[in-house]
Amino acid sequence: MVTPTALLPDDDLRQARDLMDRAFVDFTDDDWSHALGGLHALVHREGRVVAHAALVQRRLLVRGRSLRCGYVEAVAVDPAFQGQGLGAAVMAELEGHGPAHDVLALSASTRAVGFYEARGWQRWRGPSSVLSPDGPLATPEDDGAIHVLGGHGLDLDAPIACEWRDGDVW
Repeated sequence: MVTPTALLPDDDLRQARDLMDRAFVDFTDDDWSHALGGLHALVHREGRVVAHAALVQRRLLVRGRSLRCGYVEAVAVDPAFQGQGLGAAVMAELEGHGPAHDVLALSASTRAVGFYEARGWQRWRGPSSVLSPDGPLATPEDDGAIHVLGGHGLDLDAPIACEWRDGDVW
């Protein structure tokens, strides 16, 4: 089930946020705010949210072209329910919205790279940056973590930039 943030019951939003704290050591309120305002894919088990992923609208800049991007955020499966295909289920729901965007993108943690690449996501090989309030800033710490799905004809070796946001920019 994919639901816009505005239509999710408050309890589902609270449970999804709590799931992030169970699944990640360093998930911040900024990280959670990045997942709001788009679509959410959820899996419920035993009356609670046990898997979540969000798709939000962002703009990416590649070779002077502004791309309408569906950006994946806050992908997590409750540790007690991992290995049951729930992460793949929420990702499949969001990936189905790919045709509505120029490209889908995400920033993968080191431990999740294999999961995304097995689903057909491609690693962005070019240098990354952010369009900050003070001008473009390189984000070398994000190089190699950015992955895309779709975006036919994009040069994966080209520089890529995202718009500024508080917290992690990618």
